[in-house]
Amino acid sequence: MKALWQQTRSFPPAVRLLMANQFAINLAFYMLMPYLAAHLSGDLALAAWAVGLVLGVRNLSQQGMFLVGGTLADRFGYKAPIIAGCVLRTAGFGLLGWVDNLPALVVASAATGFAGALFNPAVRAYVAAEAGDRRVDAFATFNVYYQAGMFLGPLVGLALLVADFRVVCTTAAVIFAVLSVLQWRALPPRNGGTAADGTPAGVLAQWRTVAANRPFLLFSLAMIGSYVLTFQVYLALPLAADAALGEGGTAATSGLFVVSAAVAVVGQLRLTGWAKRRWNPGQALARGLAMMGAAFLPLATVPSGDTWLTLTALVVAVVLLAAGSAVVYPFEMDTVVSLSGGRLVATHYGLYNTVSGLGITLGNLATGALWDFAQRHHMMWLTWLALTGTGLACAAAVARLTRQGRLAATEKDLVTA
Repeated sequence: MKALWQQTRSFPPAVRLLMANQFAINLAFYMLMPYLAAHLSGDLALAAWAVGLVLGVRNLSQQGMFLVGGTLADRFGYKAPIIAGCVLRTAGFGLLGWVDNLPALVVASAATGFAGALFNPAVRAYVAAEAGDRRVDAFATFNVYYQAGMFLGPLVGLALLVADFRVVCTTAAVIFAVLSVLQWRALPPRNGGTAADGTPAGVLAQWRTVAANRPFLLFSLAMIGSYVLTFQVYLALPLAADAALGEGGTAATSGLFVVSAAVAVVGQLRLTGWAKRRWNPGQALARGLAMMGAAFLPLATVPSGDTWLTLTALVVAVVLLAAGSAVVYPFEMDTVVSLSGGRLVATHYGLYNTVSGLGITLGNLATGALWDFAQRHHMMWLTWLALTGTGLACAAAVARLTRQGRLAATEKDLVTA
């Protein structure tokens, strides 16, 4: 904790505020969202399709609108979308706890999703701008606060559920209301990238400029697999826990989340410092991705029906996956800024997140279909080897881009439309 505090204090006040902001955002989000489906199906007695609709609208309104959020941040400055996102999520979370009809729930869900699309690209662009040449360290520290919020949120939500789900929603809404006021009062304005150095001001011109950045697009595509792998904490690993333990799978899954967050919180700064001393950014990305892929290998070797070996393999997989993600994340965020050439940074982050979100959706469909196939044919190792291959393929793609010099943007790559 001392090292984290010292590292945090070494950054400008605006960066420190945004780190605290991200901790509170994740705390409020994860105290509510893990329990929303149970509230909708249990307390409100909605049909399964309606529950899926509410949850799906939130995901679609966030992933599908990241580009819009990033574009707005570059056009109007980073502060306004951050505040607007916090205000919108205040209203959305408040509604989720106090309305009981499907149209209102859909509106509330869409509001919470679009809120994330507004402040996520703006926050990351702001951190990158303020951190200067210390971007890697800044994003490593930022990720500690991000993961800490994810870790504590479900625990706080579970404690508040003893009272009522409305208490959970109201508390989350109050946190976002406080964040809105805090950002308004304390966060200095920060301009985006449409007013200087010849960067285009029109929305379509912004999008054409980003779309013409071929190295950035190649990097975005190469990194899709990393998000598919990270999401397996929510998909393949819980399925494996359920298959091994039956009713005890839910408790095991909760334990896996705790282990994943703990590795990130405790190990992030150490892993980043270790990687910086030994590798260049491209090497760190490639080796971190390879580690994420290798995380699934132990599960491919476990004999079917061996509960304890399966649990051990699951823990090893989560630790390696979290450690690999911790290595990748700060260099990944820094590379996006480098490939943007410091122009339209939020728009680049917005498109990057949109591409990643689409990749997660397609990757989950493929993983689910492969799981069903492997289960029917008693070939569960096939799923794990496919995930390992995904990580190694991403690592190879990033390594190739590094060798070709494509991860260092040049002026010719940043054509202004």
